[in-house]
Amino acid sequence: MKKLMKGNEAIAEAAIQAGCRFFFGYPITPQNQIPEYMSKRMPQVGGCFLQSESEVAAINMVFGAGGAGARVMTSSSSPGISLKQEGISYIVGAEVPCVIVNMVRGGPGLGGIQPAQSDYYQATRGGGHGDYHMCVLAPSSVQEAVTLTQDAFDIADRYRNPVMIMGDGLIGQMMEPVDLDEASNRKPAPDLQEKKWAATGHVPTEDAPRAVINSLYIDPQVLENHCKHLQEKYDAIEAAECRWQEEQVEDAELVIVAYGTTSRIVRSAMRKCRALGIKVGMIRPITLWPFPEAAIRATIPTAEKYLCVEMSMGQMVDDVRLAVNGERPVEFYGRTGGMVPTVNEIVGKIKELTGYSEDILSQAGKLFNDAVNAVGAAFGDIGKKIDETVKSPEFAQKTETLKKQAEDTAAKAADGIAKGADALATGLNKAIDALKKQFDNNDKGGEQ
Repeated sequence: MKKLMKGNEAIAEAAIQAGCRFFFGYPITPQNQIPEYMSKRMPQVGGCFLQSESEVAAINMVFGAGGAGARVMTSSSSPGISLKQEGISYIVGAEVPCVIVNMVRGGPGLGGIQPAQSDYYQATRGGGHGDYHMCVLAPSSVQEAVTLTQDAFDIADRYRNPVMIMGDGLIGQMMEPVDLDEASNRKPAPDLQEKKWAATGHVPTEDAPRAVINSLYIDPQVLENHCKHLQEKYDAIEAAECRWQEEQVEDAELVIVAYGTTSRIVRSAMRKCRALGIKVGMIRPITLWPFPEAAIRATIPTAEKYLCVEMSMGQMVDDVRLAVNGERPVEFYGRTGGMVPTVNEIVGKIKELTGYSEDILSQAGKLFNDAVNAVGAAFGDIGKKIDETVKSPEFAQKTETLKKQAEDTAAKAADGIAKGADALATGLNKAIDALKKQFDNNDKGGEQ
């Protein structure tokens, strides 16, 4: 059964249905409905909601709950996520699973509360210190936000690593029908292992030794070995968790790359351009990291160029260019500061890049009509000349002469045929007379 829900509230409920029982956060627009919803629902399911004194405090509370093996989530928006970066780096280094939601707003600084996608670098490049990655999921609808939030908890537990849900103000604030039936009481993925590593206060055994949650390694060789171990995990995430969606790329001469809310606007623009005969397609990254590089490279044989559309000054475009590797031109179109690109803006950019122009088509149509008219005029002139020739005295005199010659020829032919018939009849009569005479003589000889 579908229910009309705001994006932020749907994400919060999806987390609860996936077994999240701890939430720590601090209010900031445009994600405030997440902690507000959690404050009501967590006590109802036996969970814990705590509004921290700051974003820094919130992420360290997440560190503690995740280290104890609990499913835990926090949420914030751009500058709040910036404040959490030190704690996120600690959590990655200590291999603690958790889910972090970022509803991106315009920046830099406090910026504005309108939607943006300008946190892409922060999310995919590791906003904190050290060599690290998080799996970053980018929903484009409220329903997909529900699914990806629940998937995020499984991915986090599978790799013992934080996972980020990166939306924007539109995803968080819009209301859409959501089917929560499948999301209800979501069980952990069957491949997940028991969290024997968690610091639960258990009595150490050989099977479950004393738990140590730590990211501090004084010996540089030990720290390097730890970083190599983490890199193996990132390689596994790249191999198994990369997600994307393709639309009409099979024959696309222009391939657009867009994610999240922007991809919905691009989809509408793409369909308008397809109706005009422009061969355009779209690749929508669902995981911003790992980035679907292979999917983009697969379109190079048919694509003539690429267009990256973002609500930023251009960040994901760098990953698109790395994927294309200079084999095709990669163009960029973006709005920032909370401004959202329109369908007509993107249609205009597509027409510009593909060389499509109504003026050119009108001129081509005019040339075609002119050619048709010229052919028609030429046939008209020929018809007029034929008509004038038929009606001229010279043509009439020639026609009479030819007619007389035909009549004379016909008369001569008829006279010849008549004479031939007379001669044939005379010859036949003579032959018959001769035969009769011969028979008469034979009869007389027989009587003697």
